[in-house]
Amino acid sequence: MNKARLDWVISGLNQHALTKAEDQFLKKTREDFEKNQGLPADLEERLENLYKAKSQLIPNKNQLPPKETPKKPRPRRPIRKIVL
Repeated sequence: MNKARLDWVISGLNQHALTKAEDQFLKKTREDFEKNQGLPADLEERLENLYKAKSQLIPNKNQLPPKETPKKPRPRRPIRKIVL
């Protein structure tokens, strides 16, 4: 895995809400890549599997919340007048 591919996968994962463990895994993976100029096959496979699992979900981080639909006002009942 090269640097561009790693950055692309991490940016794709950052679009989703990550758990603390997943976030720490990404940080540790990036540090290991910088330190060793590469990743072991098992870490690379784990990162790819995480990306595949998260890419099937709808992204919800770093995006605007969906617009709320305005509620329709209830029809008003006519006021009855008391005629004497």
